[in-house]
Amino acid sequence: MDRETLHTSSGLIKIPRQTHQRCSSHFVDYIEKNMSYSRFFKNYLIPNHPCVFSKKFTEEWNCRKYWVTEEGKPNFSRLLQQFEETPVPVANCNVKEYNANPKQIIPFKEFIQYWREYIQNGHSSPKGCLYLKDWHMHRNFPEHNSYRTPIYFSSDWLNEYWDSIEVDDYRFVYMGPKGSWTPFHADVFRSYSWSANICGRKKWLLYPPGQEEFLRDRHGTLAYDVTAPMLQDKGQYPHIDKACQPLEIIQEAGEIIFVPSGWHHQVYNLEDTISINHNWLNGSNLDIMWQFLQDELASVQREIEEWRETMDSWHQHCQVIMKSCTGIDYGEFATFLKIIANSRISFLNSYPASNSLQSRHLAEALESLGPHHATFDLQRVTYILESMLNNEDFKRLDPSILKFQPEALLQEIREATRSSV
Repeated sequence: MDRETLHTSSGLIKIPRQTHQRCSSHFVDYIEKNMSYSRFFKNYLIPNHPCVFSKKFTEEWNCRKYWVTEEGKPNFSRLLQQFEETPVPVANCNVKEYNANPKQIIPFKEFIQYWREYIQNGHSSPKGCLYLKDWHMHRNFPEHNSYRTPIYFSSDWLNEYWDSIEVDDYRFVYMGPKGSWTPFHADVFRSYSWSANICGRKKWLLYPPGQEEFLRDRHGTLAYDVTAPMLQDKGQYPHIDKACQPLEIIQEAGEIIFVPSGWHHQVYNLEDTISINHNWLNGSNLDIMWQFLQDELASVQREIEEWRETMDSWHQHCQVIMKSCTGIDYGEFATFLKIIANSRISFLNSYPASNSLQSRHLAEALESLGPHHATFDLQRVTYILESMLNNEDFKRLDPSILKFQPEALLQEIREATRSSV
């Protein structure tokens, strides 16, 4: 990030987001050649706008060279050599379970055997349409070096945090036959996502933030399949007339799609397809994550409001329930911010020789993005921490939950950024 972009983005920090966006245009930028990170930041991250990168950006990836046949199909033989006995999560696209597809863990070789038979039978099977999805291949096989995250997506706080605590990650491989699909949803914590087709083609249906409210039934349940005829029943979906038409994107082999924060989407594999998918977030959409957590907590509080006067620890129970539903609570969110802030402070204090960072990949990412980006990150953490300190539910947290003093962290940030702005 350059200094001009830092100053421009700093002025946008406190501008409120639009809660309901219209599908004003069905045009999506197609990026055919390298652009500066600052341009991507200003044109797509900050305005939260989708785009598609050409296959040029993935042509050197090992997975595109070795996981794909000359005919552009999945190279089953090569994949089996690498992952034959690996247990993988497989969903059945023909079965609905709580607005998702139920999963089972099976050996990779068993899924490939199924996939081969599925193709031979004209893309059908009595077992249903199975889809290998949410496989943590990167975490399980870090030495494979199958791909390299483009610089545009390298400011990735989500995976930086989970890597630091060695619990989880949000980097996935998807493999599915023609006809497999993912129901209507928005990504975890309202994160960004990027998805690269290693082979095959996908169709994406995307709705900007707020449009999903018109796609709920009369009970408030979000649509499972936005193409289902039942959505035209105004008795069941009373607000369907207010919903715009989705943004439809056909993603070709090798291309990367950038899905902005909070955009609900539904995805189909038009051919036998392999893709790399990351969920990620950073300072550009941190406010969206914080608002999402506040909305989730408010929803939990409404659900158990009747027990409020009978439970001494009602507020703490709300936090527990929220974490079970979303994967994070206010205490962990604060810890998340602290870890990000500490790494940026360490980077600025030692720049340009940032050897103090434990992760080589993190150090490389911060070096490539530069000190202005680290300063922007700290500005965003400051803004959200200040908002949290004024939040009544955050004030009610048991002090023992927080392992640091937010006020002290804010002072550290101010000292670190004083000479950078």
